[in-house]
Amino acid sequence: QMEMEEALALLRPVFADRSILKIFHNYKFDHGVLVRYGLEVASTDDALLLSYALDGPQFNTMGELADHWLGHAGIPIKELLGTGKTQRTFAQVEIAQATRYAGEDADLTIRLWHILKARLVPENSTAIYETLERPLAPVLARMEARGISIDRQILARLSGDFAQRAAALEAEAHELAGEVFNLGSPKQLGDILFGKLGLPGGSKTKTGQWATGAGLLEDLAERENVPLAKVIVDWRGVTKLKGTYTDALPTYINPRTNRVHTTYSQHSVLTGRLSSNDPNLQNIPIRTEDGRKIREAFVAAPGKMLISADYSQIELRVLAHIADIEALKDAFEEGLDIHAMTASEMFKVPIEGMPSEVRRRAKAINFGIIYGISAFGLANQLGIPRSEAGEYIDTYFKRFPGIKDYMDHQRRLVKAEGYVTTIFGRRIRFPNANSSHAAERSFVERASINAPIQGSAADIIRRAMIRMEPALAQAGIAADMLLQVHDELIFEVDEGTEHEAMPVIKQVMEGAAEPAVRLTVPIQVDAHAARNWDEAH
Repeated sequence: QMEMEEALALLRPVFADRSILKIFHNYKFDHGVLVRYGLEVASTDDALLLSYALDGPQFNTMGELADHWLGHAGIPIKELLGTGKTQRTFAQVEIAQATRYAGEDADLTIRLWHILKARLVPENSTAIYETLERPLAPVLARMEARGISIDRQILARLSGDFAQRAAALEAEAHELAGEVFNLGSPKQLGDILFGKLGLPGGSKTKTGQWATGAGLLEDLAERENVPLAKVIVDWRGVTKLKGTYTDALPTYINPRTNRVHTTYSQHSVLTGRLSSNDPNLQNIPIRTEDGRKIREAFVAAPGKMLISADYSQIELRVLAHIADIEALKDAFEEGLDIHAMTASEMFKVPIEGMPSEVRRRAKAINFGIIYGISAFGLANQLGIPRSEAGEYIDTYFKRFPGIKDYMDHQRRLVKAEGYVTTIFGRRIRFPNANSSHAAERSFVERASINAPIQGSAADIIRRAMIRMEPALAQAGIAADMLLQVHDELIFEVDEGTEHEAMPVIKQVMEGAAEPAVRLTVPIQVDAHAARNWDEAH
């Protein structure tokens, strides 16, 4: 068996040689490992990302891909390492077994690559793979390696605050119910709400228990104005923040770097968005005061500042471009408040002095339309009768007929082709477009409307991320890109250089679509610098 240093010495020139193509399955993961051993890799391809560029997140593992295309899934890792208490590390596997596994892994990778690479040109997916997927992997690997600092003391203080609030809410719930019960038990909660108190809307599951889902409780709290339901909703919110964030985040701090390192997946989401896990930093609530308090715990290192650069209403801008809605395009061009403009157009109310409730309704409609909202959904969101919500949607389509035309076109397209595309040509596939199940067809119709919008926005920020490091380096600015949270990028810069960095960051993000696509609406990025994420956002 070869010594590690001997193997690295042999591999180093091969990996560095640009004339030798290195083919991976999930290069981002391998890149992170290779860099730790001082191996720089030039000239790469990735079978996993080829599959994603062509078929979306249909196949995520080597086994799934190989089974589908080659009829052979390979040796399962569980067979090699075992499971549970008897699970071994790879270092404990006999060399002959390890060699066979590694050899098959490489063989499956090259065979899959030949099949998938040949599909790029005939399926018009070359640009997506070569300009969006392949170059993004090393960018994400570097972001993961950098991580971000968090302040343990802030999280500990918040955790204590949340615990006190949860205890107070629990006591209030017991008083309202007239007895002590376990708020975390769906059975006990259902028995109290629908059995003892006889509240409306109760229904039982197949197991005979009362249903107590979040939607039902929120409905009871808001529409029926039930105090106990309101307390339960608040208690669930506080305990989730405590368990998921303030208690859990410190356990993710890497003892070597003293930072939190999330893992990004660029091949898991249908539309091209990234996902984040271990920990998931994309789900921290931003619209609530508590969510903002959690963001305060994400801090710049000593002598550094954080910059948050956020696309403003990117999906509505993309909708205005794709559907070619002149009124929306003009509003963005003139820098108007898009929701106030929509409200003014729909309800014939002047923008100046407009009641906040009128604007709120227009905002719900603007964003709801993107996601194919129904009259029922809008009624629930705004707390109004379904008939009134239906009238709002009808009025919206009459005022902006181009949006209705776009939606109808997308529904026809997905049924005919089985996929829709982003403005850059990414194919978002829906195998169930002509399903015999009405619910599946309905889902596909809604998704076919939103997917090109969300997917185009995702592609724009991917393009920005790929261009960002070279642009900052060319400007002579030392800035590290740390996080991507949907429409937002977080950077860490030397204190005092933030005002030099922000214009470069904004310029790259705002011009990211070009030259591939010349948008007919201006793209706006809001950038701010501060010592913590909340203040920078």
